[in-house]
Amino acid sequence: MAMGGGDVSSGLHLMVFFAFLLSSHGATAVTFTFRNNCPETVWPATLTSSGPAFPTTGFALAPGASASFGVGGTWSGRVWGRYRCTSGARFSCESGDCGSGQVACRGNGGAPPATLAEFTLGGGATDFYDISNVDGFNLPVGIAPAGGRCQRASCAADINAACPPELAVKAPGGATVGCKSACLAFNTDEHCCRGAYGTPDKCKPSRYSQFFKQKCPHAYSYAYDDRSSTFTCNGGVDYQVTFCPGSGGTRSQVLSVM
Repeated sequence: MAMGGGDVSSGLHLMVFFAFLLSSHGATAVTFTFRNNCPETVWPATLTSSGPAFPTTGFALAPGASASFGVGGTWSGRVWGRYRCTSGARFSCESGDCGSGQVACRGNGGAPPATLAEFTLGGGATDFYDISNVDGFNLPVGIAPAGGRCQRASCAADINAACPPELAVKAPGGATVGCKSACLAFNTDEHCCRGAYGTPDKCKPSRYSQFFKQKCPHAYSYAYDDRSSTFTCNGGVDYQVTFCPGSGGTRSQVLSVM
């Protein structure tokens, strides 16, 4: 169910250092590879909820580029993409910004709406993963377990392009950079599955959650959308997280931080 410095070069040195610490203590069990198939730079961000800290909380990923990081096999957390970012006096993004003022999010979550890739790794037992639009959508995202033994999870549609006006988040120039969920937009118990609607039998899909579900059938569209949205894999596999999974990369750049 869906939850200083800041320049890129110094951030990468820190990533290498933290990844080395993980591997030197025998804690690196799962490799996450991030790929950007979008036509513009994406700044992926991570938030750890339990287990070993992810080696980075934010970095830049140019179109066609990929980056790999090792993390302990009991990691639990989320990944999302930020875009239309600027790095003047203070780093900020028009979509998915985490408010740290830096490329690294440093424990901050992303401002919704943001498409989330969520993971709970089982340390060699069962992994759980999903794509969530419970708080809305900002970028297409896909999860692909390595080896082809487990099912992919994906939200490849450009929901922003069809977002209802009452849910749309606009950038200063007028472009739609995110699509809110009904819970985020209206903050009612019925849409947020709380209060009298706080159980699966009481909280049913709305016309708004059905819009998200039609666009992305394998992603969470509201809080209790478990049946078609939660995926499992018998542990010990690596994962690729792709932004704009329906597009082909335009360049071949690979950054490996293991």
